[in-house]
Amino acid sequence: MGAKTWMLVFSDSNARDALGAKPSLDREATQKLADTLFPGEKLKPIGDGDLSYTCPPYDEIHIGCFPGVSVVAAKEFGIDYPSKLHQRFIAAGGNGTVTLHAMHSVVDWFAYATWANGKLVRSLSLSPDSGIMEDIGQHLPFEEPYWSGAHPAVDDEEDAYPFPFHPLELGEATLKEQFGYQLEGYIDASLLEPESIPLVRYKRSRTPWWKFW
Repeated sequence: MGAKTWMLVFSDSNARDALGAKPSLDREATQKLADTLFPGEKLKPIGDGDLSYTCPPYDEIHIGCFPGVSVVAAKEFGIDYPSKLHQRFIAAGGNGTVTLHAMHSVVDWFAYATWANGKLVRSLSLSPDSGIMEDIGQHLPFEEPYWSGAHPAVDDEEDAYPFPFHPLELGEATLKEQFGYQLEGYIDASLLEPESIPLVRYKRSRTPWWKFW
């Protein structure tokens, strides 16, 4: 299946530490957040998923609220230009940090953005076919080895590739740095097992504006 994500993470401080504490799922808060973020939609719980699968189909939303951190996976977050994320999602983060993470292995595409106190701090989106679609803000420290060529995309410099790294490898590094887990590649056994973090699955549909009287 390959690595795919389209998720948003809200955190009061450090999302990696909060998830690493193996927090308990707050189902009441999860339902409240779902209703807040997706108004006008009918949301039907259909069981639980987990953090290892944050690329739900378009008719589902996967959400989990925990002490200090919340994870939301939905189609709205798989966007080429993260800075254009709808303001209602950013506003939901309040004075905390909002982080978007999206990637798709089939096209080697990765997008990442973070907002602090409602202000965009960093946004990046790139794929070999489309090039760099967005690059806003300073490179974060964990990005630097990739931009400097420490993780080359190809072994031979004569082989053509538009970046000094594979976007998916930076995507995995972002998961590790920001949230403390990875999906593919060499995985440090000390990292969080994403399967240990439950998410509530909702079937989504628009609530009709009409009704029978």
